[in-house]
Amino acid sequence: MRSLRALRTIAPVTAAPLLLATAGLVHPRHLTAATAGHWAGLHIALLPVFPFLAVGLLVPLWGRPHRNGEGALTVLAWAGCLCYATYYSGLDAVAGISAGTVVDHGVHGAAGGLFRTGDELGRVGVHALAVAAVATCAALWRRHGARVLPGTVVLLAACWSFLDSHIFWPRGVFTMLGFAVGFVLLTLAAPRSGKTVSTAGSKTICPGLPRRGLGQGTRPGWSRHS
Repeated sequence: MRSLRALRTIAPVTAAPLLLATAGLVHPRHLTAATAGHWAGLHIALLPVFPFLAVGLLVPLWGRPHRNGEGALTVLAWAGCLCYATYYSGLDAVAGISAGTVVDHGVHGAAGGLFRTGDELGRVGVHALAVAAVATCAALWRRHGARVLPGTVVLLAACWSFLDSHIFWPRGVFTMLGFAVGFVLLTLAAPRSGKTVSTAGSKTICPGLPRRGLGQGTRPGWSRHS
């Protein structure tokens, strides 16, 4: 039962990076007349997949944000994920689908400009994803303390590599695997139930603990999460 519960927890956050890593194994290294059809077709197939990479940041933050610093960080993370999904999809459409299509149809001189535009869109998207990752980890740090650090380090390293690796083999594939590992570490470190660690000096109790066990209800300085 515990293993099934863990699988249900990590499957949503690893699906996109693992699919992208698999696609990277068959992604052409260079765009040529011989690979153009495959290049464009692969990016058409991946168009709905790239945005879902951000799910790994959204799942640990699941829930309505509060009107405090943690809530502000959550909203910032959401905004970063939206910006990533928008701009990196632009890279996929311009440098992937469009560039592959023009080369496949023998249009000369257009691919270079499309790659430059796509690279600019991709950089904006990855920087937004990095901002979202930092905001997510900061919000989770406030809830769960230092146990989110391993996932934070792995995710920031993956974001740095993602800037110029895309999903190309070999580094791009390992970058996607890094995202998968980072998301798993972060999700397991930030369960939706169980004990919650506060870094603000407050004590911790288990959700669902009867209030009678605390004497006079919930005393100031204690936090109770559901």
